[in-house]
Amino acid sequence: MTQPTHPTFQSPAFTSRVVPVIVITHPDQAVPMAHALLEGGVDVMEITLRHAAGLAAIEQVAKHVPHMHVGAGTVTRADEMARVQAAGARFALSPGMTDALVQAAMACRLPFMPGVMTPGEVMAARDHGFSLVKLFPAAQAGGLAMLKALAGPLGDMQFCPTGGVSLTNMGEFLKLPNVAMVGGSWLTPLDVVQRGDWAEITRLAREASSIANGL
Repeated sequence: MTQPTHPTFQSPAFTSRVVPVIVITHPDQAVPMAHALLEGGVDVMEITLRHAAGLAAIEQVAKHVPHMHVGAGTVTRADEMARVQAAGARFALSPGMTDALVQAAMACRLPFMPGVMTPGEVMAARDHGFSLVKLFPAAQAGGLAMLKALAGPLGDMQFCPTGGVSLTNMGEFLKLPNVAMVGGSWLTPLDVVQRGDWAEITRLAREASSIANGL
């Protein structure tokens, strides 16, 4: 298969190895959350499209917090790729991978991390030119054991496990040589976001950053 010419997330610009997976229910939550995460040492945020406020939230962060690398998560339809790019997303992630999503990412030249769950899906992603993919849902896919098993036959692939990753096990994931980063929602609990407790978001981000940076 001809290798694509679009960026494929091989060298993400952000430094954090912990990617918060975020559901925002009101765009006004986005900017203070971005500042809180940055203060805690996390310079990336995956704002999902699971809520209608997602696109507007991405736009707010892109416009007002330029040091934050904001991306769009839960991109499952090809037409969403151009919409998240127009909102200011610097990258996109999906729980899966379709030819239509890959083609849309190529058309937009938007860095994209597709989701995989099986060795065949990992191989298909590699055929499309991806070297970094999202293992989702990581716990149901086999978690640490699955990643260790994949390292043998598919040692040239890197993963971002998401789904079942938490503060208590993130260190074990990040120690694996084929894990580039981890994703999780524990850094931005919905109840904490709803009450606007940005100090708690900073504390959670700092806690995760300390573990990641200590490995």
